[in-house]
Amino acid sequence: MVQILIDADACPVKDETYKVATRCKVPVVVVSNSPIRIPDSALISRRIVSDAFDAADDWIVEQAGPGSVVITADILLADRCLKLGAAVIAPNGKPFTTSAIGSAIATRAIMADLRAGGDVVGGPPPFSKTDRSRFLSALDETLRRLLR
Repeated sequence: MVQILIDADACPVKDETYKVATRCKVPVVVVSNSPIRIPDSALISRRIVSDAFDAADDWIVEQAGPGSVVITADILLADRCLKLGAAVIAPNGKPFTTSAIGSAIATRAIMADLRAGGDVVGGPPPFSKTDRSRFLSALDETLRRLLR
């Protein structure tokens, strides 16, 4: 079964996901540590998990597999879901892939080491309209592939 799992606590593309999912008639589960408002739709449900470390990630991993599309910016969650056969898309529309996840994890570790050492390395660029458009396109393409 095709489904969308959203790592929702800091996801800027929830509304876009709802629109594409509704058009494609694909269920969505919004996973968070606290209540998040969702549209009144039989296709969209909410799963509130504990505030324990990685509780949302762990729940998503338990549900993910072939046929799942996971929406997350969390590289380590993306890696776990890819290993289960899920498609994973970042909110900026860039898909995580098994061939590129290793370098993303390495870059994440380097940046964490730099920050821990006191270096000011900045954060990700601001979320843009281009990111939103790229996300819509990537989600639509991924769902169409899975629904074939």
